[in-house]
Amino acid sequence: MKPEAGSLLVIAAVDVHYFENGAVSGGALFVHWTSERPALELREFSGRVEAYEPGSFYKRELPCLLKLLEPVKDMVQTVIVDGYVWLGPENRPGLGAHLYAAFDEKVPVIGGAKNIFRGATIARPILRGGSRRPLYVTAAGMDPLVAAESIRMMHGPHRIPTLLKRVDEICRNPSRYILR
Repeated sequence: MKPEAGSLLVIAAVDVHYFENGAVSGGALFVHWTSERPALELREFSGRVEAYEPGSFYKRELPCLLKLLEPVKDMVQTVIVDGYVWLGPENRPGLGAHLYAAFDEKVPVIGGAKNIFRGATIARPILRGGSRRPLYVTAAGMDPLVAAESIRMMHGPHRIPTLLKRVDEICRNPSRYILR
């Protein structure tokens, strides 16, 4: 997964939203943690997805994210997922850890979760903007404190960084975007 000499390395924020007939994966690629706009937006439809299985959410979401990132995988230096990398103090792998493993542990993955996962004591809570509700950050392949600070410095005045909100919009409103 080595990029070609001279190729641009980017950060990818990704998410998946489920509909009755499948799922839409969305992504925003950007160059700097403080970027306001993506350099490229991605969207991918998956017609068949696994059923939700408590404790094994990655089985449903990971194939969608891998399909989305396949065309740009050699450009990606870090991935941000909507959720957890680690689910508990014993480092039980969550979606982000499975994505990190799928990238042969060569691309760091940061999880930014909106809600606390009971028992995820290694998650770093961060406050952004004027919010009193934290985001919970976990990471694989990079120092968790660096990951938390990276999310904290992302563009936007609110709890959810601008580009993470944008990825959510791409997934939830796919008919509004012609991306690929």
